[in-house]
Parts: sequence; C-alpha cells; structure tokens
Amino acid sequence: MKTIRSLATKIMKFIDIGANLTDPMFQGMYNNSSKHPADYNNVLQRAWQSGMDKIIITVGTVTEADEALKFASEDDRLFITMGCHPTRCKEFEPNPDEYYKKLCSYIENNRSKVVAIGECGLDYDRLKFCDVATQKTYFERQLDLVEMYRLPLFLHCRNSFEDFWDIIERNKLKITAGGVVHSFDGTLEHALKFIEFGFFIGINGCSLKTEEQLAVVAKIPKDKILLETDSPWCSIRNSHASSKHIKTTFPTVKKKEKWTENSLIDGRCEPLQIIQVLEVLASIKNENINELADVIYTNAMKLFFSRIVH
Repeated sequence: MKTIRSLATKIMKFIDIGANLTDPMFQGMYNNSSKHPADYNNVLQRAWQSGMDKIIITVGTVTEADEALKFASEDDRLFITMGCHPTRCKEFEPNPDEYYKKLCSYIENNRSKVVAIGECGLDYDRLKFCDVATQKTYFERQLDLVEMYRLPLFLHCRNSFEDFWDIIERNKLKITAGGVVHSFDGTLEHALKFIEFGFFIGINGCSLKTEEQLAVVAKIPKDKILLETDSPWCSIRNSHASSKHIKTTFPTVKKKEKWTENSLIDGRCEPLQIIQVLEVLASIKNENINELADVIYTNAMKLFFSRIVH
C-alpha cells in the first residue's frame, strides 16, 4: 500500500505491546454484522512491511486465549498476554479456582508465547460490566500468577488509581518482573509513582487526546515509555490534540462497505498506525524520531523478551 509520509527516515523497528487482534473487526464483523471480508492477514502484512518487529496480542479472558494462541502459533513474531480484564472478572465466578487453574494451564503450556500476565487491573469507568468488589478481588488473585511465573504485568488502571495503587503496594513483594500500565491516561504524579515502582508507561492514541495529556506524556522519561495501538481501538482522530503532530497518513475508507485490501478503515486502528503514536511523542518531546524509536524498542525488549523460555 502507499504510505503518505513527509519524513525521509529509515525503516524503524517497532513492538506493539498491545493489540486486540482477536477482535471480530479484523474478521470483517461489526456489531455482529459482516461488512467486508476478513482482513486479519492484510492488517498483519501492512504492519510487518512498515517495520513492526513483534506484536503482543492482548488476552482479556480465557475465552479469547485459544484464538490468540492459534494466531501466535502461526507467526514467530506474535506473542500474547494471559489474564482477565477487570470488566470481565465476573467470569471467575461461580468457580474461581477452576478459572484460575485455566489461566495457569495456558501459561504453563505456552511459556514461549505468553510474555505477560494481564490484561488485569481496575476499571471504574465501566462498572456496569463488573462491580468494584469483584474487580478488586480478582485483580489481586491474578497477582499470584506473577509471583508464580515471574512474568511482567500488563496493567489496566482506569479512574481507579487509589484502589489500584493500594493493591499494588500490598502485593509488591510478588511483583518481581515489573510491568506496564497500558493505555495510560492519568496524571504526571501517577505516572511518576508507577515509574518509581518499576513500571513502564504504555502510550497509545487514547493517551494523547487532549493538550493536558500531551503535557503529561511530554514529561515521561523516554526510557520508561512503551508504544501500543490497542487496535482496533484508540486511533488518533482528527479531533484529538495530537493529530497536528502526525506526519504519516494512510489510504483510508470511511465506509466499511467500501473496504479494499489496501485501505485502512476510518475508526478502526491497526498496528501499522503505531508510527503515528511515535511521531506525536517525538514532536512533543522534541526528540529525534529514529533515536526515540530505538530507545522505546529496547524498552519493550527488556521488559517482555529477555526471559522467554524456548
């Protein structure tokens, strides 16, 4: 596909630390309605051709694990997280021990592909899916997996910092392999507390919507930043404050029914668009984009890929 890019740069290497590749959108399904042929393979091919080195597929429930592992088994560049998203924590019930054993089994049987525990944490913006008490109970239960398998955490913290931090602090001796607070949208104070604890900060389009967010992200040390797209979510929209910093655009169709193999779909984020997140970071931090890409790539390798058992 043709990429519209105003920068004459080398092909940079990326690791997308969070992409929801099992989402039905990549099979052409939107709200249970088929809009175009499955284009999962097209999406991946675009990413690989543009410098993507590895992608970590986000698993938010054991019901997604088999599909995620199938995808990962088909490509040496694909890896997965393993855990239960806070809004899905009711799935632990009615048999929490059985659900926990399933998580353990997936990790134990796929040590070369599972690179993190998660997505786990707290989400108080969507309590209609899971109440506070249930979220807290099973977030803390999943930290036992960290102690057992010595894997980094892939964390979700949405409008819940105080309770989130309380659980992390209470379990700090279990957390021996670090982690990342993904899709970060908190304050600079929160970011610095996470960093002091030993966590990285995951940045995607949802981290860069407003001028206030840009001001926060600009102050996060580059050696503590990881890049993600959270595909198919969190694209950078024209209405976002970050959009003026983008230099690379792609052929895009607005209507899903107008899909072609070589076009992105407006509103559906792809791993390919990780370059746009990097461009925003380089601009607001006044950094050389190639050097920044190298630092962030090294960050991801250090956190996720220094301990894989082959």
